[in-house]
Amino acid sequence: MKPTTTQNLDKSAKGAKASAGFKKEARKEELDVEAAKGSHLKKGAERVDERAKAANGKGPKAK
Repeated sequence: MKPTTTQNLDKSAKGAKASAGFKKEARKEELDVEAAKGSHLKKGAERVDERAKAANGKGPKAK
């Protein structure tokens, strides 16, 4: 039996609600970690640079 459109919408709404709750909890945890650490967690390009320096001691463009 194929699910109806209404059933699919119900699942989508539940998924969206769960996703919003997950994002809210993840942000709360991130703020707690940043508060304990005393500085913000690096994201995006900052994180790439940090990881590259840790890996090779020079940075992302060095080989």
